[in-house]
Amino acid sequence: MSRQLINHSPDLKKLEDDGYKIEIQSGHLILHNVPYVTPQREVQRGKLVAELNLAGDVTTRPTTHVAMFVGEHPCDKNGNKLQKMAHASKDQTICDGVVTNHSFSSKPKGGYTDYHHKMTTYVAMISVHAQAIEPQVTAQTFQVIENDDDESPFNYIDNASSRAKITEYTKKLELNKLAIVGLGGTGSYVLDLVAKTPIKEIHLFDGDWFLQHNAFRSPGAATIDELKAKMTKVHYLQGRYSAMHRNIVPHDFNIDELNVNLLQDFEFVFLCMDGGPDKEVVVRKLEEFERMFIDVGMGVEQSVDGLRGILRTTTSTNQQRDHVWDKRRIPVANGDGDDVYSTNIQVADLNALNAALAAIKWKKLFGFYADLENEFFSTYTIDGNTTINEDQV
Repeated sequence: MSRQLINHSPDLKKLEDDGYKIEIQSGHLILHNVPYVTPQREVQRGKLVAELNLAGDVTTRPTTHVAMFVGEHPCDKNGNKLQKMAHASKDQTICDGVVTNHSFSSKPKGGYTDYHHKMTTYVAMISVHAQAIEPQVTAQTFQVIENDDDESPFNYIDNASSRAKITEYTKKLELNKLAIVGLGGTGSYVLDLVAKTPIKEIHLFDGDWFLQHNAFRSPGAATIDELKAKMTKVHYLQGRYSAMHRNIVPHDFNIDELNVNLLQDFEFVFLCMDGGPDKEVVVRKLEEFERMFIDVGMGVEQSVDGLRGILRTTTSTNQQRDHVWDKRRIPVANGDGDDVYSTNIQVADLNALNAALAAIKWKKLFGFYADLENEFFSTYTIDGNTTINEDQV
């Protein structure tokens, strides 16, 4: 299948996004799994084939209304041949392994506007009779489309962006290298979100083990065997997310003053690490390296009414950094009693929300989302469901 042709041709991409299995061979478009009725009134599946008209690596409007078919001649629900669309019945070799048996002729007023229009029209004319026998049968099988593009970070095609028509925005997130420092509750949810974006490499830094309590504040559901294996967090998460993203790179050690220079290689860094002496070193070094980063944190405490707390998202780029120290927007102490973010109660929904707020801000920085306030510090308060934006630029 020519991915370049499909990706560059909106009509072919729409067929794929709509769940049709298509391929390109020898200048022909082949649409698989078309339900049809045989003369014996059985429902079978055939292939619809159309000759492609191209301008370079993009389809143009079809110049012929004729389509070909692999299979028996389609019939109505009573087994009668569909005469209105019948054109010719003879075998024709398209390429190795593809021999058409029939051709159809049905031309709408004005002709077919594109190949999506042509193929779906023929599919509807054929499959409606099969659906009269088996109502749920469809050519839209939504089969997995594996990715044969070695340059893509994904094992299978991202058709979510194209279906939503936001591919041009998704491309803005095509960073070369991104780091997540700290893969506890919030960091693991950050990975869950960024692994679904076209970043070429996602590097994970954390030296801790993935233990039973971690399973209750991380995305997904760890198996008993995985917990018994006693993997590090980064290797557990790399194994889980490599099913989708090809380039999840684990580093089973913490970032500290001795190795912080490793972060100089990254275009963006998510800091999800605890406070302490190393935290201040990392923040100051990232500023020195002129790296964009977002730091997250939360403070949750018990009260007679239930848990209360605040989630924090702090952004630092070359556009603005003074707020980090002038206003103490990133607490670097560990266990400081005066630090509202120092309490360490972790709840999965709050970890997920903290990660989502950070990921949304990251996408704003790169133009995926509009950013009208351009805030560099925000808090979410659980009690009152209040979000406050500050340090606008």
